Amino acid sequence: MATYYIGADVHSNNTELAIEKRGRIVARYSVPTSVSAISTVLNSLQGKKIFAMEEGPMAGWLYRNLSEKVEEFIVSEPRRNKLISCEGDRDDRIDSGKLAALLRGNFLKAVHHTSDSNRAHLKHWINLYHDRVRDAVRNINKIRACCRMHGLAIPRKVLRNNIHRHGWLSGLDNPVLKAQLQMLWIGFDATKEQVAMTKREFSLLARRYPIIKHWRKLPGVGLIRAATIFAYLDTPWRFKNRAKLHKYCGVGLVRMTSGADKKGKPKPARLKLPWAVNRRIKNAVIGATTSAINQKANVFKDYYERMLSNGIIPSNAKHSVARKMVSTMSAMWKTDSKFDEKLF
Repeated sequence: MATYYIGADVHSNNTELAIEKRGRIVARYSVPTSVSAISTVLNSLQGKKIFAMEEGPMAGWLYRNLSEKVEEFIVSEPRRNKLISCEGDRDDRIDSGKLAALLRGNFLKAVHHTSDSNRAHLKHWINLYHDRVRDAVRNINKIRACCRMHGLAIPRKVLRNNIHRHGWLSGLDNPVLKAQLQMLWIGFDATKEQVAMTKREFSLLARRYPIIKHWRKLPGVGLIRAATIFAYLDTPWRFKNRAKLHKYCGVGLVRMTSGADKKGKPKPARLKLPWAVNRRIKNAVIGATTSAINQKANVFKDYYERMLSNGIIPSNAKHSVARKMVSTMSAMWKTDSKFDEKLF
């Protein structure tokens, strides 16, 4: 049975498909970016089909709708392919052919996508929530900066309470500043309402998954952090070992060494935190760790203080606690169990 390696260069309007068989391109197609159009091409191939595309806005949608039509569907990480894709001439046809060649050579690094539409909806709502929170913070910073340009320090209660806001605005002598602040507050109020809307939506979806409720019993872990980690990890079985999970969450260590000293001995390796990580998960894990070690006595705080007493610097101790927390959450997820301090 023939094996077809299919590379797809996906854009919003059209998709370039390059089909490779036995080391050479046997067919090319330019089709609209739709499930039906791409499915027509895939159904015309008789044999084993391995499909590859790069990570992008439509990757999850195509993965959920086309993965059953091929033997293997790979959403590849673009950073891994960048040097090869930028070599020589570039257009959509050439890029799709290069992707098919990389697929045949097993050089692609797959990006995980869920096949469960409910989990995809939860992830989209959480992503929208964090985006709205970021915009709300940006609007607050603009309001503060606008006041500083006029030598004013805006009180915190004015930012949080509409009643204090109206009283404070009415006392301003500068009509230009007053008009600017009223305009900026319209944007802030809109994003604040959107934050509340998105939180309500993902809170309802999060009730379907008991592990989120179990995680909330951990020190420093609330609804937002638990739902964020759940949505972006999707499954505890993604990673072969805990080290890979820690690195993906931004709290693992990567080993770097190169060259030798004057005596020919290898230089000592340096350990540092990885750069290419999931920032949303890292922020949630580090935030939960910081909250846990600042709370009253708990197992994570005891572990942190024990490392400090052994001479470990605070930053390294905090990341060790973060790794312990990630491992604990992964174990709870795999066994579908509640948090037990005795097992810790």
